[in-house]
Parts: sequence; C-alpha cells; structure tokens
Amino acid sequence: MCLVVFAWKSHPDYKLILAANRDEFHGRPSQEAHWWPDLPDVLAGRDLQAGGTWLATARSGRFATVTNYREQQRAHVGLRSRGEIVTRFVSTDVDAMTYVSSIAGENYAGVSVLAADHGNICYMSNRGDEPVSLAPGVYGLSNASLDTPWTKLTRTKAALTALIDSDDVNTTELLRLLEDKTPAASSDVPSGELPFRLARALTAPFIVSDTYGTRCSTILLHSNDGRIDFCERSFDPDGARCGDSNFSFSCE
Repeated sequence: MCLVVFAWKSHPDYKLILAANRDEFHGRPSQEAHWWPDLPDVLAGRDLQAGGTWLATARSGRFATVTNYREQQRAHVGLRSRGEIVTRFVSTDVDAMTYVSSIAGENYAGVSVLAADHGNICYMSNRGDEPVSLAPGVYGLSNASLDTPWTKLTRTKAALTALIDSDDVNTTELLRLLEDKTPAASSDVPSGELPFRLARALTAPFIVSDTYGTRCSTILLHSNDGRIDFCERSFDPDGARCGDSNFSFSCE
C-alpha cells in the first residue's frame, strides 16, 4: 500500500506539490534517494531487488511515480518490474501523454502511473483507466484508481488542501501530514482479504507493522521558476525516523 497526494498548478508559487509515502516489506532491499551513477540526471531511491524505483525526478524537471493496484494476488511469472516505468520516463524526453499511452499494461502486474513533463501531468492504470492529462487541482492516489475515496486518501488530500489554502506549504508541514498513523474506523476496514489487525493498520496514511510498513516519505516541490526541492525521510520497522536526504537544484 502506498499513498501519493499532489497539487498540480494549484498554488501561485509551485507547479507541483507532492507528498508520498512508500509502503513496502521491510526485508526488501533498497537505497535511499541519490543521483544514480549509471543515470546521472536521475534522482531517486532505488529498489535493489528489481533495479528500478517507485518515484523519481530528473535534472530536466520530469517526474514519475507508480503505485501497485490492490487486488487478489496474481501470478507474476514473466511480468516486468513496475519500477522500470518510472526510470524509463525520467531518463527520456518523450512527452508525458505519449509515454503513458505507450505503456503496454499487459506486461505488468496492476499498476497506476503518474508522469509529469514541463506542461502536463498524466495518469493511467492498467486496471481500466485510460491515459488522461489532469487539469489543475488537488489529487490523491493510493492502490486503486486516482481519487478512490479511501479514508487515508481523503484525509490526506484534505490536509494538503488546507496547507495550500493557508499558504503554509513547506517540507516540514508536508512531512507532518504524511506521519498520520491513525487508522480508519473499524467499520470502514475491508473484510475477507487480510487478518483484521493488519487490514486496519493498512488504512492509516503511515503504516507501522513488523514485516510491512511505511519505509520512506518523499516531498517534491517544483516551483514555477524551475527550482526543485526534494526531501526523502526514511523509517525503521518501528516507524522511527532513521535518515533524511535533501536535494535542491534548478531544472536544466
């Protein structure tokens, strides 16, 4: 389970405001955000199991992220890593709509994709959502279609909207809204797929559990003058902060 909330062209100073939690098994190896030696214009964390990434930006100002689709487990034999979708986009110059329209969805397990170039942010899912260029606004994406009204998503979107309305957008406040560990009410917890305790834990914006939980939070602020501020905060299995990586650069 992952969570991404973002505002596209909805603030006088920023083209893109994005706050995201990456939820993953604690045993899956990864590297914190860094400039990749083999793709020196790409800034991202790295999944050391499959080699791709869940979220990335680039010196060009391009951005992409993916979330898995919540569904009954399907056989993944022969399917490609969803992380390559992100890496490929930020390291090319294909426009966002052309790129998301070209994704061969049958090659991947359930995935939703966001990709932004200089003028557009586009969304698609290989579980029934055709590629679309998004209008200015505040959006949320978890492990279903864009803006599916899960409790964690609607609550975090509302918190982002409040920060924009109060002109209080900054890395500190955005990280704070991602730290929400309050689960949904018991009556709102999906039944049947998972043990109740785990299913309820997954309804919180920030997930804490022994084997699976929020591994890192990422903030990306892309200002209208071309500056990008990127912050990644890492967490241990107890949900305790264990590292920060901060980057600022001007788009080329």
